[in-house]
Amino acid sequence: MENLGSFVKDNIAVGFMLFALFLGAGNIIFPPLLGQQAGEHIVPAMLGFLITGVGLPLTGIVAVAKNGGDFQQIASRIHPLFGVIFTSIVYLSIGPLFAIPRTGAVTYEIGIAPFLSKEAVESWVPLFISSFVFFAISLYLALNPTKLVDRIGKILTPALLIVIVLLAVKSIITPMGSVQEAQGDYISNAFSRGFVEGYLTMDMLASLVFGIVVLQSIQAKGIMNLAKQVTITIFAGIVAALGLAFVYISLSWIGASSPAAIGYFEEGGSVISAAANALYGSAGSIILSLIIILACITTSVGLITANATYFAKLFPKLSYKMLVAVFTVFSFIISNFGLAKLISITLPVLLIIYPIAIVLMFMIMFDKAWNREPIVYVFPLIATAFVSLYDGLKQAGLEIGWYQKIVSSLPLAEQSLGWVIPALAALAIGWIIQLLIKPAKKTAD
Repeated sequence: MENLGSFVKDNIAVGFMLFALFLGAGNIIFPPLLGQQAGEHIVPAMLGFLITGVGLPLTGIVAVAKNGGDFQQIASRIHPLFGVIFTSIVYLSIGPLFAIPRTGAVTYEIGIAPFLSKEAVESWVPLFISSFVFFAISLYLALNPTKLVDRIGKILTPALLIVIVLLAVKSIITPMGSVQEAQGDYISNAFSRGFVEGYLTMDMLASLVFGIVVLQSIQAKGIMNLAKQVTITIFAGIVAALGLAFVYISLSWIGASSPAAIGYFEEGGSVISAAANALYGSAGSIILSLIIILACITTSVGLITANATYFAKLFPKLSYKMLVAVFTVFSFIISNFGLAKLISITLPVLLIIYPIAIVLMFMIMFDKAWNREPIVYVFPLIATAFVSLYDGLKQAGLEIGWYQKIVSSLPLAEQSLGWVIPALAALAIGWIIQLLIKPAKKTAD
């Protein structure tokens, strides 16, 4: 018992660090909207969301840690070019393509827009000015790395958690209203809709590159034994997962109980902002806004520096400072599309990337079973990409006749999960081929 207590005490800080890495302001906007739309079907919807928003990131952290922490090196087992390309896609997705612009859009949606007049909100000018100032600050901090951002981050995560707790407790003690009927896809496909909505957190993609951060933190304590590192990583992952699950469940309840008091919104940022005002008045909105703005800045700076560091290493001729500037300016431009448009652009791409990342992650977890033979990876990844590409094109409004006929006939296709059965079947085929090739190789030797 004493050893267990000592283990928990020594390593819980790693869990809180991982929780802080995952909990960005962007994560705050999706559960409230899910709660509003899922309504009476909130339980199956949230279960699906927790699988992709909590369960898969936990699995990703453990899978990468078990294999040394360097995701590019791990993905290169399939082929070095695949390792570079897919790792780059992951970084760009949680960087300038989606996640960084989202920090600027969320800052405006929660931190600025609630305090503007209806006429001002309908203009492009406030978003432009807000995002310009936001990314100017991000650029300055990313070009001049200091411990200030880390220190602010360590204060903001607990502060943000406290605000969520206060909102959740108040919404339970004095509910804003009763849970309403489910809306849209949540009427008949609540679980699968919640599962796909979990993609938008992008936490599973982030987990693939966070693994090295966790390992470095553990190694800094002088722990070099791989088995111990994995044990601590699993513990840290569970701590982070429990924290994320609490946040998501609390926010989804706030959303589910809110329509009678604040009405329905198209973005989760508007839901949580209006709910804070309904529960605690203008003071609640102001406190939430300030914390969200600062949290978005720290998240933005962290993602800009991570991307610039990775690509400067990948392309040594490109300087870190130049990449910081390019990523920041690009993110500023993209953020001006607005949060709703940004999410609508993000989802088709994530429908393509996420299934591939999920299959790759689980294959990494169990790859010793087939001796890490590249051929076993290739079959399920190709099968998954074939189906997920269709789902992404369909979400973007592009459908090809013959393509649709093939994919729509697959089990779970209507739920955007048609890739599951082909991936499993392709894995079995690749595994069988590997088993047949192995004796042939031995004979040749």
